[in-house]
Amino acid sequence: MTSPCSHLEPPALPPGALTSQASIPPPLPPNSPDLTFLPTPSSLQVPIPPPPPLPPPPPALGPATPHVFGMEKSQLLKEALEKSGPVPTGREDVKRLLKLHKDRFRSDLQWILFCADLPSLIQEGPQCGLVALWMAGTLLAPPSGVPLERLVQVALERGYTAQGEMFSVADMGRLAQEALGCQVELLCGGLGGPNRDRVLQHLIAGHPLLIPYDEDFNHEPCQRKGHKAHWAVSTGVLLGVPGVPSLGYAEDPELAGLFHPVPSTPCQPPPLPEEGSPGTIYLLSKQGKSWHYQLWDYDQVRESNLQLTDFSPSRAADGWSYVVPAGGLQSGLCGQALLLRLHNASR
Repeated sequence: MTSPCSHLEPPALPPGALTSQASIPPPLPPNSPDLTFLPTPSSLQVPIPPPPPLPPPPPALGPATPHVFGMEKSQLLKEALEKSGPVPTGREDVKRLLKLHKDRFRSDLQWILFCADLPSLIQEGPQCGLVALWMAGTLLAPPSGVPLERLVQVALERGYTAQGEMFSVADMGRLAQEALGCQVELLCGGLGGPNRDRVLQHLIAGHPLLIPYDEDFNHEPCQRKGHKAHWAVSTGVLLGVPGVPSLGYAEDPELAGLFHPVPSTPCQPPPLPEEGSPGTIYLLSKQGKSWHYQLWDYDQVRESNLQLTDFSPSRAADGWSYVVPAGGLQSGLCGQALLLRLHNASR
């Protein structure tokens, strides 16, 4: 079932949108030869020795550490990242969380993990939405990727943001269409009801989901009426099922009861837990204040997303200007989310 507000019109370029403050100068052309100093025919008669051999390539250093926006300004952040080691994969983080919080996950169920790995990017300032979109874009954009600076530039030019904040899911969808060239579906009415199975099938297929929610002190969803509005990207789901289908799944060699789809193997669709069965669905999510994945109870995310109604009083009084849509957070964020996919991807 398609949400009644799923159609996004392509953005129109407002007059005077290209300002000198937001524009990025074009790349310099490659250096052309200076014809004044071309060798004369007589000079070509002297044999030129061959160039020295190239040095050997540097040794592989393993997975890259997370990119941190503004890390060059902070030696403390740089040292913390160097000590943290490589970015963990979604599978590694899930196994760590399952072992660390055994009491949170029902022992009477078997668990199937679907996940697509993302790089990490630590935000600077109120850029959580743009950072979440950048991470999602690594699954959607060309191999060269779309830099965060490009997302910021387009958002500024279109009038979607002033400081990097994004308080409109519809504007975020238009930005994703223009900057990433992907399919966008805007969900309204929350993550429950008919939207629930649509979200789960989307994540099982390996597509990213962008969700606004209220952020607690540990980055998990909470309910603060929108005063702690934040963005996350989900690229996976952990399903608790009574039994795992026999076709296309393998049990984790290190953690009994956890199963993964076998790559390049036909996979029998898993049974989706019924709505109202607590503790059976967890979203695998990332947000711009940590380079670790988190597992969030689906109902907890749904409830947090449904109560984003008020702009933070502390933010309203901080002296900065923000772009807030008509109707505030109630119309811009509350009960909404974005399903993103490649243009050639099936639904």
